[in-house]
Amino acid sequence: MLAYDHNGLFAHYPYYNTYPYSFRTQLAYQPLTFVLVHGSWADASFWDETAFELRKLGHHVYTPEYAGHGADPNKNVTHAMIVKSVTDFIVAHQLQQIILVGHSFGGTVVQKVAEVVPNRIKRLVFWDAFVLKDGEAAANEFPAAALAAFQQLRKSSKDDTIMLPFPYFRDAFVNIAPLETALQIYNKITPEPAKPLFEKLDLKAFYRLNIPRSYIFFTQDNVLPQYNAEYGWHPHMSSRLGMFRYIQGDSDHMSATKLNPDMLAWKIYEAGRD
Repeated sequence: MLAYDHNGLFAHYPYYNTYPYSFRTQLAYQPLTFVLVHGSWADASFWDETAFELRKLGHHVYTPEYAGHGADPNKNVTHAMIVKSVTDFIVAHQLQQIILVGHSFGGTVVQKVAEVVPNRIKRLVFWDAFVLKDGEAAANEFPAAALAAFQQLRKSSKDDTIMLPFPYFRDAFVNIAPLETALQIYNKITPEPAKPLFEKLDLKAFYRLNIPRSYIFFTQDNVLPQYNAEYGWHPHMSSRLGMFRYIQGDSDHMSATKLNPDMLAWKIYEAGRD
């Protein structure tokens, strides 16, 4: 394992130089294993730049692609099938002591994966991600106008999927990005299987777990209403984690993966470190 001093690889990371030299040196000796779980309208490539930055820091990074996404042509999937994709990946790669990170809808996946392989997980990290109550579906957390729009898009599809129109995606998901970057991200998305968004999840086992958890909140994320008592990432859903580490960043829902992946990687590291 390589170690880097204050003139080395870690030095260009945000906030790095605010830490004492002894701690900065220690960072190079604390490699972590990250499993990054993407959200809706995304696939494993969503993490490419972020994973690259984390690997530069000396970490092991895995980016499973779950059922109904990416190369999988079958959109008729269930939430359980999605969860099995990730748990099978973790077991097949014999991963232990992982930092399991879920983005957006990936938070619901992380919740259920944690029930299946709790002994393999060192910490759970939710980045602007759903933390559902027992018996809830992700759709229960959509404001009325968004829910109605998604239901209409689902109804109009031929294969029970939801494809976001670009104007909605641009203003809600990549609101701070230049148009060129917004189009670059949008051109990678594919229709999202609708069924898992509306499935109610039994999460009793999740709420009995004692796995440490963190929440990363980006303050310009416009997918859900900000600082709202009824909706939103933080504190509405983050508070459901009980005791958790709070990490804050300044970006929207998706743009940092292209515009500032080193910042995002550092936030994920801060959320996952000991």
